[in-house]
Amino acid sequence: MTVELAVALPVLLAVAAIAVNALLFFSECSAFDVASRDAVRIHAASPAYGQDLEQSRARVAAALSESFDRPYTASSVAVEGAAGGHATFTSTLEFSSTLFGMGLKTSVFGVALPKIAHAISFTVDCYKPGVLL
Repeated sequence: MTVELAVALPVLLAVAAIAVNALLFFSECSAFDVASRDAVRIHAASPAYGQDLEQSRARVAAALSESFDRPYTASSVAVEGAAGGHATFTSTLEFSSTLFGMGLKTSVFGVALPKIAHAISFTVDCYKPGVLL
């Protein structure tokens, strides 16, 4: 029975670590989707007078970095303008695997753990109230 436990325990720990990281990643992705859409809607859909796309991108990025300041996540925002005054904001979440909260690990048992990325795009019309064209 001791030999069976010695053989099965590392396998069970590996399966548990994968399950915990997968659930944590899915949870972070769903929260990131909501936060990203809210940040773009608040900071970019109706920019202040004189505010350009880069300033809107910086505000969205600041809002996301405040929400996702955990040691195993990193966020970034890119923006590209399109014809007709529309702008597409692409927010990316990078997730690093953890080993039950024991800090960031780049490899476990010699196996490299790459970062997992999740991206969401949101296109808005950057309407500026009071500006006549």
